[in-house]
Amino acid sequence: MGGFPELVIEYTGERLAGVDEVGRGPLAGAVVAAAVILDPCRPVEGLGDSKALSEKRRLELDALIRERALAFAVAQASPAEIDELNIYHATHLAMRRAIDALAVAAEYLLVDGNCLPRHHLPGQAVVKGDARHPAIGAASILAKVARDAQMVALDARYPEYGFARHKGYPTPEHLAALARLGPLAEHRRSFAPVKKQLELF
Repeated sequence: MGGFPELVIEYTGERLAGVDEVGRGPLAGAVVAAAVILDPCRPVEGLGDSKALSEKRRLELDALIRERALAFAVAQASPAEIDELNIYHATHLAMRRAIDALAVAAEYLLVDGNCLPRHHLPGQAVVKGDARHPAIGAASILAKVARDAQMVALDARYPEYGFARHKGYPTPEHLAALARLGPLAEHRRSFAPVKKQLELF
């Protein structure tokens, strides 16, 4: 798939959790992670990289995953935790929280990326995993839908920043609003564009 070698998984049971995150790059909001144990008896068609799907399709799949999965959980690390730990360690914290929140305990992890999140469970890191395994794709979808909803809620509170459109990423619109209005409590103070504006306000 996509030029990658076949994914060989060193686990054959049914309690395999796919894990993924959304929101490493934005200047504002939490980093959100999800963990999903799919039910082989109730498959969900069309799972994959959440970024490659339309918003309408993501919402449809989000509902199906929640209805059919053996277990799922969504968790996050706050902007304050990102500033304290750095985005790499905060991302892994959010992943561990999602894994630990599963109503059915996982036995094995498949984690998107090239590093495992220092959880006690065994597992594999899978580069481009959201496009290569349905459980990771499912986690990608849940995490993105949850984080996008947070950004829409933030937009309702601070419409002048445009969060519903840019989702907190450093777009020209967001950077202009940041320069004009200054950072919010939800902005990540350790990120360079925000840090720069804090020095000016």
